[in-house]
Amino acid sequence: MSLPAVLAGRLRLPVIAAPMFIVSVPELVIAQCKAGIVGAFPALNARPAALLDEWLHRIREELAAWDRDHPERPAAPFAVNQIVHRSNARLDEDVETCRRHRVPIVITSLGAREDLNAAVHGWGGITLHDVIDDRYARKAIDKGADGLIAVAAGAGGHAGRQSPFALVQEIRSWFAGPLALSGAIATGGAILAAEAMGADLAYIGSPFIATDEANAVAAYKQAIVDGRAEDIVYSSYFTGVHGNYLRGSILAAGLDPDDLPRDQDIRMDFARAHEAKAWRDIWGAGQGIGAVDAIVPAGERVARLAAEYDAARARLGASAAL
Repeated sequence: MSLPAVLAGRLRLPVIAAPMFIVSVPELVIAQCKAGIVGAFPALNARPAALLDEWLHRIREELAAWDRDHPERPAAPFAVNQIVHRSNARLDEDVETCRRHRVPIVITSLGAREDLNAAVHGWGGITLHDVIDDRYARKAIDKGADGLIAVAAGAGGHAGRQSPFALVQEIRSWFAGPLALSGAIATGGAILAAEAMGADLAYIGSPFIATDEANAVAAYKQAIVDGRAEDIVYSSYFTGVHGNYLRGSILAAGLDPDDLPRDQDIRMDFARAHEAKAWRDIWGAGQGIGAVDAIVPAGERVARLAAEYDAARARLGASAAL
């Protein structure tokens, strides 16, 4: 197991904040990085495409200023998520913008491309590719990705079906490089558990929806606070790809979360059949939200995770001494 050099000595916690569509914006990313975890956002959140340049300039400038003022605890690096699927007409333009800003970490989703990995390596960055099973993991590494994000059952938004134990076990049987784990990780103890399973990093999204800096409506943030694992619905109806969503938002859209069309029953695009839109109205969330009990600043959320992580390590040490 190994952390990439870009993260060496820069993390308060072994955590990457998941890039969340609509929700992750510069305010959140900057707060996460200052708090000592990797902040990330999808390039497609910057609309129009020209806004991506402004966002990256702001993030780099504010983090550089933080580092000058706090040399004893520099900010963690940031990451940009690129959707590699052919439906993303902006990909080449957005990658070029990332090149100009020398983005240190690029997270790729929905497809792996050798030329994109080579481009990121060309400016000195690294790529992490998210996968839901071992087959996709092998393809990503074969095409030049530096590391993997294992998206296991229980993760918010688009998520896999496999247990994190099984997924990490299979990947670690052949891959010793950087590995992050996603799937209902919402406490410091869960971060430590991810490491114990063989991951280098935890990949955490849903708890950061309930933060001051997140670009989410108040009702969405409160739904994260009020929700539990039983409030999560797993379906491919909304985007064509399986994902986890909040039951209450499905009900609010006039749909029955217990009677959504199954894969074989889908005959039309959800977006054409309903006024509600995925992500804007149908809210993604992971099964770990039961650990979230308040809307707080992102820095406070990280501090709580850090305290829980330290406490979990202390408990483990005490148990080992018995």
